[in-house]
Order: sequence, then C-alpha cells, then structure tokens
Amino acid sequence: MTNLDEFVRDRAAIWTELEQLLQRSGNSPARLGPAGVLRLGACYRAVAADLAFVRRRFPSDPIVGRLERLTQRGRHAVYNTTRSRSTLRAFVTRGYWQRVRERPALLVIAAACLVLPTVLSGYWAWRDPGAAGGLAPSAYQSVTQPRPEGQDLGVSVDDQTDLAAKIFTNNIQVTFLAFAGGILIGLGTIYMLIQNGILLGAVAGLAIGAGNGRPFFELVVAHGVLELSCIVVAGAAGLRLASAIVDPGTRTRLDALRTEARGAVEIVLGTAVWLVIAGLVEGFLTPAGKGLTIVLIVGFGLGALFWGLVLWRGAPGPATVTTAPGP
Repeated sequence: MTNLDEFVRDRAAIWTELEQLLQRSGNSPARLGPAGVLRLGACYRAVAADLAFVRRRFPSDPIVGRLERLTQRGRHAVYNTTRSRSTLRAFVTRGYWQRVRERPALLVIAAACLVLPTVLSGYWAWRDPGAAGGLAPSAYQSVTQPRPEGQDLGVSVDDQTDLAAKIFTNNIQVTFLAFAGGILIGLGTIYMLIQNGILLGAVAGLAIGAGNGRPFFELVVAHGVLELSCIVVAGAAGLRLASAIVDPGTRTRLDALRTEARGAVEIVLGTAVWLVIAGLVEGFLTPAGKGLTIVLIVGFGLGALFWGLVLWRGAPGPATVTTAPGP
C-alpha cells in the first residue's frame, strides 16, 4: 500500500516542474519552444494521472485540491481554446450528469426535505382547508373554485411569452437560492426546500378538498415533475457546500469548500437549462388546457428523461477530469 508521504516525495518534482512551465509560458505555451511544449504536455498528463490516483486512494487529503488546481491550469495551457467545443460537449453529455449522481445521499436528503413537507401539508390542507387557506397565496386561491375540464386559461400568445419568461426566471432564482443557502451550513437550503414543499402541499390539498384535483394536476404536472426535480438537484448542490463547511475531513475548510463549490456550480449551471425547459412548458403548454392525459405524458416523460440521463450518463466512467466549460 502506497504511503501518502512517500507518494508526495516521489512525485513532487514533476508537480513543481509543471508549475514552473506554466509560469514561464504565461498565456502562450509557444513561448516554451517545441521541446518545452512537449514537456508541458508530458508533465500535464503525469499530474492528471497522479490526480486520478489520489482521488481514489486519498480522497480527503488536501493534496487532492492542490492537484485539481494544477491540473486545471495545465489543461487550459495544453488544450487552450482548441478543446472548448469538446469540453462543452463532454459537460453536456456526461459531466453534468456525473456531478448530479456522484453524491446520492445528498439527493435523498434534498428530496426528503421537499417531498415530506409536501405530503404532510397536503394531508393537513385536505383535512382542514379553513386553517390551510391562509398559506396559499392569492394567485393560487382559484384552485378552490370549480373549473370546467379542458378549458384553457384565456392567455394570449403575447401573454404566454411573458408568462414563460417570468416563470423560468423565478425558477432559476429558486434554484440559486437553494444552492446559495448551503453557505449557511445548509440551513438556508433546507428552509427553501421545506418552504416550497409546504406551499405545494397546501395548494394541492386545498384543490383536492374542493373537488378540483383533476384540473389542479392538469395545471402543474406538465412542468412540475421536471421543475421539482431541478429544485431537488439544486438543493443537493447547496448541501455539498454545507458538507464542506460542517465536515471537511482532513482538508482545511477552505480547500474543501473550494472543491465542493466547483462541483456545485457546475450542477447549477447545467440545471438552469432544464429549468428553462420547465418554464417554457409551464408558459405555453399548461395554459392551453390539453387535458390530463397529455399533461401526464409530458410531465412524467420529462421527469423520466431527466432521471434516466442521471442514471445512464451519470454512471462512473474511466477516471477523467471533467469541468464545466469556462467563459
């Protein structure tokens, strides 16, 4: 079994050499000359291999953070902008999904913080609508009023566009709040998840209690399954930040937070795209009153697509270093 101190002693020279080459090259590896560029590539590949090794053998040691930063600098110097397109493609097709899947326990915690309050508040609102009515914002009070099946909401095309913009902007804000709440040792994230769960459950319970369960599900399922999935994922990203603060392991809190923040930001960037899709569905399909069958197909189809990609594209592959595309 390799001792960490021995490993660092044996490999430190190549890490130092890569740092020196990067310092000499600045923003242009061509300054190193042909031999220097070849040596830069060799050092980068060696450090990337060392990073993969320490991630497996010493995942909680501060050396992981050091090699991650050095590898990132090396990758930028070696590949520069010629790899930007392939990096984006790798992030979209696999990197994002791996980030979502790599901390399953946090996904479960985030889902529980959203789903349990939804179920409990929904049951309470169904049994005691008088008390629960005060929780529902005025914009949702219409769920207690009868609505003919299949009737649309009378929203014009221009208003649909405006509605869609407002909806996905709001959803992205909720996502970022759930993510940013992780800085408050996770309390902000948990609060956002529980608050959204209570609100959703209360509105659902009031609608079902008033006999409007079917029209309520017609209004929320098409976009809601994907939207709630995104909020859960954003909540898990926030909890990643909290885990670095609460339990950094053998790393310093700063190193742990830096490492977890990178993964969390990648999750938020990738999730924002899916929130836009949910917002467009909510702004255009939901007001059209297409009926429960179409709504269920679209809603659960989008949810199945999202989580199917998490399971399929997020499966661990060969040891690689994957980061979100930079500006």
